[in-house]
Amino acid sequence: MPAFTPAEFVKEEDTAEGAGAPNQTLWISEAGGLTQFGAFVEVLQPGTRSSIKHWHSAEDEMVYVLEGQVTLVEGDTEKLLNPGDAATFRAGVAVGHCLWNRSASPTRCLVAGTRAAVDNITYPDHDRVCHRDRSLPDDIWLDTAGAPASSPY
Repeated sequence: MPAFTPAEFVKEEDTAEGAGAPNQTLWISEAGGLTQFGAFVEVLQPGTRSSIKHWHSAEDEMVYVLEGQVTLVEGDTEKLLNPGDAATFRAGVAVGHCLWNRSASPTRCLVAGTRAAVDNITYPDHDRVCHRDRSLPDDIWLDTAGAPASSPY
């Protein structure tokens, strides 16, 4: 059974506009070579979001707050999450969601999700759908009518 320390997690950084430090994604699943689900610790700096609102056609997701406070934005609803709180998102439920750190301190959340062979990720506020086929080298971006489109990121 492989065991990993945080120093061995696969680290990604994203410098968000206006943030004093980069957001971090600390991949646990990638360190362990897992293929059936993804798991990571997401560190969000004050004023930053985890993503733009989205929902998955074929993948379940869950978030567990480890440290700090983060606002769950789900459709037109917002809820403040504290350490020990969790949120789950079932595949196919057409309600966009994201996490937004509106506090003055960084937040840390454990995020886990299934990895479907094929998934469509809809970004309802941006008229975009990401078609992800894990057998292909790249994602395919479309507008909601199915025409080729650019990534909203």
